Amino acid sequence: MSNKEINFAIIGCGRIAGHHCKAITELNGAKLVAVCDLEIEKADNYARQFGAKSYLDFDKMLSENKNIDVVTIITPSGMHYEHALKIIKNFKKNIIVEKPTFLRSSHFNDIEKQATIENVKIFPVFQNRHNYAVQRVKKAIESRELGDLSLVSVRVRWCRPQRYYDLAPWRGTFAMDGGCLTNQGIHHLDLLRFLGGEIKQVNATMRTMGASIEVEDTVVGTIQYADKTIGSVEITTSARPDDFEASISVVGSKGLAQIGGIAVNELQIFTPNPSDCEKFSEDFSGNVYGNGHLKIYNEIISDMNNKDIFSVTFDDARKTIELLNAFYVSNESQKTTDLSEKKDSIYLGREDENLSKLYRYK
Repeated sequence: MSNKEINFAIIGCGRIAGHHCKAITELNGAKLVAVCDLEIEKADNYARQFGAKSYLDFDKMLSENKNIDVVTIITPSGMHYEHALKIIKNFKKNIIVEKPTFLRSSHFNDIEKQATIENVKIFPVFQNRHNYAVQRVKKAIESRELGDLSLVSVRVRWCRPQRYYDLAPWRGTFAMDGGCLTNQGIHHLDLLRFLGGEIKQVNATMRTMGASIEVEDTVVGTIQYADKTIGSVEITTSARPDDFEASISVVGSKGLAQIGGIAVNELQIFTPNPSDCEKFSEDFSGNVYGNGHLKIYNEIISDMNNKDIFSVTFDDARKTIELLNAFYVSNESQKTTDLSEKKDSIYLGREDENLSKLYRYK
C-alpha cells in the first residue's frame, strides 16, 4: 500500500529551518506547504527556495491551508510550549518540536493532555540518535560487545562569545534559551540516556565565565545511573577562541567507545573492532546539524501512514528534559538531585511576558 502524501508547515525560519525544509522536499511522500516567521523576509527566502507559501501569522497560515497535516515548531525554545499548545488546541494539528522539546518537564503534562483530547501526534527532534557512530555504539552496548558499563562521560568545549548572545534578545535568557547545558549540550544529555540507560541522580555546579548573560556557560556534573554505572559531564561555551571538542565516551568491562566530531558524527575509538571507526563515521563538515533530519522526516511519514512508530516517544523526550532540569535543580539547591522527584528548575523556562511578546504570533 502506497503512502499518503503528508503536508508539512514550518513555524520559525532561522538557520536550522533550512535543514527541515531540505529534508521535507527531498523525500517522497512529503510536501512543504508553507513557512512562517515574524520576519517575513526570512519566510519569503525559504518559500522561494523550496516552493512553499510564506506567512507572517501562523493562524492565517493554518486557516488558509487546512490540508496541512504536521507543523514543525522551530521558534525560540521558551516559546515551544505556548506555540505547541495553541496549534494543538486551536487547529488540531500534529506537531514536530525542535530541541529542547520544552524547557520545563511539567510542560509535557499539559501538552500530552491536549494532544490526547485532539488525537494528534507529537514528534520530538533528537536527530543525533540516528548518526552512524551513535547507532554503532548503541548496538555494541545492547549486544554486550562492550560488556558491563562502568563510566559514561560527556565533554563539550565550545566557544560562544558575547557577540553570539547579542544576536537576539532571547539568547542567553532563562525564559527563552537556557545556557550551554540546554542549548548546546542537550543532544549530549539525551545521549547519556540513549546509550547509558536511565539516570537516578545528578550533582551539578554551574558558572557563567565567558559572557554577560543570565544563564550558565560552564557546567560540571556527576551522574549515577539506575545500575552501578556512573558518569561525568563537562560542558562549556566559554572555550576560546574556537570550538575544540564535543565527545561522549563509554567505558565497559570489555572495551571502550568514544564518539566525537562536530555533531557526534565520528566514531573515534572503538576497541572491539577499531576498523569500525572509519566505517561508522560521517563527514559533517559545513553541516553542524548532520543528516538526521532526513531520517526523522522519513520516520514521521511512516508513522503518519500507520506503518512504523516514531523512534522517540513523547515520554522518552520528557525524561531527557527531566534530566536537564535535574542538573539545574542540583545547582540551585547545591545538593544531589534524585530524578524520581521530577522537579523543575526555579529559573529555566520561567515566564517573561516582555520577551514572550517579542516572539508571539498574533
